[in-house]
Amino acid sequence: MEIVICDSYEQMSKAAAAVVAQTLNRKPDAVLGLATGSTPLGLYRELIRMHREEGLDFSYVTTFNLDEYVGLPSDHPQSYHYFMRENLFKHINIPPQNIHIPAGTTDNYRAFCDWYERRIKECGKIDLQVLGIGADGHIAFNEPGSSLGSRTRIKTLAKQTIEDNARFFERPEDVPVYAITMGVGTILEARRIILLANGENKAEAVAAAIEGPVTSMCTASALQLHQDVTFFLDRAAASRLKMIEYYEWIQAKRPGAPPSA
Repeated sequence: MEIVICDSYEQMSKAAAAVVAQTLNRKPDAVLGLATGSTPLGLYRELIRMHREEGLDFSYVTTFNLDEYVGLPSDHPQSYHYFMRENLFKHINIPPQNIHIPAGTTDNYRAFCDWYERRIKECGKIDLQVLGIGADGHIAFNEPGSSLGSRTRIKTLAKQTIEDNARFFERPEDVPVYAITMGVGTILEARRIILLANGENKAEAVAAAIEGPVTSMCTASALQLHQDVTFFLDRAAASRLKMIEYYEWIQAKRPGAPPSA
């Protein structure tokens, strides 16, 4: 596990975008796992800039999104289909048929979830998974108490998650109670994982994920079991880490790090 502490949200977003770009430059037909929410917006803005100004190519890329609300049609302004289209997909050259987002209005959720798992495997598994983290330490919609071996399924959202997401809806009661989400076990099968977190409200969850015990009560803690995970954090999100000085020491001494003043 690598911890990268950045001075600002913008720096964090650009550092994460550089990892995505390196992945695509090394493997043009890479499979990306993508997240929604406010945290990855800076990452997506930087990828769009790199596409427009530096020719970053998405024409062979395949994507799988982590989750979607149950009951929201794809054109609903708060659906994750809409979010991804507006904030990334319509600005880059990815073929529409290569985009996979869970269907929130399918008539057979169990069959769809099974298909989603099979489709990921058919595409050769996810090369790079992008994650955010909830204030209670959840990844995707794997709420506290979720099995660390879980697969894509319907999940009932926790009260905390509904309250956190209520700001995006006109009324708190409009927030869906259910979502389709990749499972923790599905996420852990990605070849590489990057997690982005910013803001003091994420600091406790970040500390639990990185330095706490591996537990289903903080599903992000399962990332400790993965062989290739990088956390990109701003200083506020990193503020509760007990070993922050050590992480910064490693960061300063790694090959290619800028010399200290």
